[in-house]
Amino acid sequence: MRVSRRSALAGAAVSAAALGASGLLGAKTAVAQPQSGAGYLVGCGMADMTGAPAGQGMMGYSELDQVTTGLLMRCWARAYIIVDQVSGDRVVFVNTDNACLFQSVHLAVMVELAKRFGDLYTERNVNLNATHNHNSCGGTAREYAYSLAAQGFQQNSYDAEVGGIVAAIVRAHERLAPGDIMIGHGELHDASANRSWVAFDLNPAEDKAEFPDGIDPAVTVLRLRQGGKDVGAITWFATHGTSLTDHNTLISVDNKGYASYRWEHDEMGARYLDGQPGFIAAFPQTNPGDMTPNLWTRPWHPAGPTEDNRANCAMIGERQYQAGRKAFASARGMSQGGVDSVIRYVNMSDTLIDGSYTPDGKPARTAPAMMGAAAVATSSEDNFNTQIPFLHEGDTNPMVAALGGIDAPIEQWMRDVQAPKLDIVPLGILPPRPWVPQVVAIQIMRIGDLVLASGPAEFTIVSGLRVRRVVARALGVPMENVLMQGYANGYCGYVTTPEEYVSQQYEGGETLYGRWTLSAYMQEFDRLARAVAARTDLGRGPAPLDWNSGLQPNLLAAVPADVPVAGRAFGDVVTQPAANYAAGDTVSVEFVGAHPNNNFRLGGTYFEVQRATGDGWTRVHDDNDWCTELHWRRPEDNPAASLIQIRWSVPSEVETGKYRIQYYGDSRDVAGRTSGFTGTSIEFAVG
Repeated sequence: MRVSRRSALAGAAVSAAALGASGLLGAKTAVAQPQSGAGYLVGCGMADMTGAPAGQGMMGYSELDQVTTGLLMRCWARAYIIVDQVSGDRVVFVNTDNACLFQSVHLAVMVELAKRFGDLYTERNVNLNATHNHNSCGGTAREYAYSLAAQGFQQNSYDAEVGGIVAAIVRAHERLAPGDIMIGHGELHDASANRSWVAFDLNPAEDKAEFPDGIDPAVTVLRLRQGGKDVGAITWFATHGTSLTDHNTLISVDNKGYASYRWEHDEMGARYLDGQPGFIAAFPQTNPGDMTPNLWTRPWHPAGPTEDNRANCAMIGERQYQAGRKAFASARGMSQGGVDSVIRYVNMSDTLIDGSYTPDGKPARTAPAMMGAAAVATSSEDNFNTQIPFLHEGDTNPMVAALGGIDAPIEQWMRDVQAPKLDIVPLGILPPRPWVPQVVAIQIMRIGDLVLASGPAEFTIVSGLRVRRVVARALGVPMENVLMQGYANGYCGYVTTPEEYVSQQYEGGETLYGRWTLSAYMQEFDRLARAVAARTDLGRGPAPLDWNSGLQPNLLAAVPADVPVAGRAFGDVVTQPAANYAAGDTVSVEFVGAHPNNNFRLGGTYFEVQRATGDGWTRVHDDNDWCTELHWRRPEDNPAASLIQIRWSVPSEVETGKYRIQYYGDSRDVAGRTSGFTGTSIEFAVG
């Protein structure tokens, strides 16, 4: 049986002294000026966090047969640090090109930050969140539900993820300099569609009136400058990272990563192998739980999916880039200065809820995490493969649970709280410990006028709306300036409204803690925001589980030592390019290679497309470019050999001349020693 993906994180202690000195309402009155410094230090940094591109499970679609076979684009962590020079308060915002920011990863990052910075960057003032790209490497979670969904825990990919996030923060810290921040707003109406209309329509008319097209079109941009020079942008917009389908097996960054590439590489001229870009653009999520980039789910849209849907990825990414660029250009200074952050743990498996937070006004509670039949069935709009064909979204037949469920002692009160969900996998009570976090973190972070209400889940647009309402009301700020920052500081499934939950679409089936999950979040966000407004300290809350202890299963066989293809040497070219190519053609070269996981080449590249110059060869493309691909495979007659195919789709603006492709590999012998080698194709003409 397929096991659901993703998980959650927990938070940190709230300092009463910090709240008194600089609450989220802001005792400071400095106004950010568009053309001058505003008492801030600003720093931006990014680092490569790409996991295994060969032979490991992917994360996002949770399909056991979606195993990596290569690389389309690298996954990055983008970090932003903003320091209020008046108070000394600082916040860190990190956006990652992966499916989920697991609690186990978040806690590990905090440990590494403490080693390097002491108490300067802690769980209180650091926000880690994911783009929810469904084409990143799996196996990075220590939570069983999410590691087993990717064929087990993989230490190498976990290390790459943790190390990349920490490195991005270090680089942002090292680049702190006087600067200012501005905020811009816009709308984008053609980059998302509601994939769960059946559930959305069950919401009250007043909520649906906020989203007349069934989507959240809001675009919010934070513009960061140093000395009048733009150094960064953070563009929030709600759409899923599911443009590339579950047929894709190349590590990539989906539509939000494509938008970052367009802004950083194509507009600002970043060349990632040449050092830190001078401008870093992140595209985080808000509340896209029921938002899909696959516009054919709209009744009036004529198109359908292609095999891997790459054209949709570029289209939706381009639209986010253009919308972000427009809001960026109109960004203005803020009415309030300073930065603040507060975080608190909540036990979502057993929270008593006051009736003022439920639709019917009655008290309620949450229950240990349970995965429903609709979640196992997956989203029919975004998943094109299904591994359990008799399960479907909206199933309410108890026979389904009987056929597909895992036997566990689910108490009746738990079933009552989870109803009408058909409980298939009782994640919260499975041995030897909960398979997903039960204690999770909620966080409120303020950057000038902007307030981020951060939670470790996928909130639907109406769920996000209700959280934003309670936070805005408690803090006395305009709701436009409050964003629901999903996928933050952990992962623990979806959050639907109680009304949406009843329909048991995919999102309701993965609302893990029962029908009143949103009500619990609303209550706890309200409590936290009111405490902030009153300058009181609620304390740390319950402690999260220590995910580093216990067995970490790995279902993958050990990778054998490398051997070359029979009769060949490492680096030999098996298939040479043709003599001539034109724009729009695809150049393909195949090498005798080694397993790519021997060296992830973080911050580097597996290959270069090079053009002849007067005094040698110049790199024009590498493995992080949209126009290139690396494909890995085993020959049928030799399970220890590797063939590496490099593809280059020649761009329309290509410069004519002589080209070649150079591949960099690392072979590993039986003793575990690695040796680097290079393969080079013959020259070919492009013109």
